[in-house]
Amino acid sequence: TDEHLDLDDGRWEDIHVVTGALKLFFRELPEPLVPFSHFDKFIAAIKMQDPTRKGRCVRDLVFSLPPAHHDTMKVLFHHLCRVIEYKEENRMSVQSIAIVFGPTLLRPASEEGNMAMHMVFQNQVVEHILNQYSYIF
Repeated sequence: TDEHLDLDDGRWEDIHVVTGALKLFFRELPEPLVPFSHFDKFIAAIKMQDPTRKGRCVRDLVFSLPPAHHDTMKVLFHHLCRVIEYKEENRMSVQSIAIVFGPTLLRPASEEGNMAMHMVFQNQVVEHILNQYSYIF
């Protein structure tokens, strides 16, 4: 919106408010950062046994995203990689970030399938992209 936010305002000092707002923003999008049309493709890619094929397939899928999705993903994951650099202080490892953001950034169009199984693969996709950021982007 056109609202101007002063991030130096004291109400933004609690990092949980800022991170909660970021996560809420992505969760409330009409379509997730990884579009519904790509969900099954990413899940199939992350299930691949051959690490080279898996890496190439995930990278190709990221590049096949619409430009706004790709560019937003690049900026978001770059930021998340920076958060992970401070994991000793903030306790946000690659796995922790993946658990928090997996179901938010990547979800099926309908919740018909096995949600627990989907969540495992959603987290693995996010973890893979974080671990392979420099190769993918």
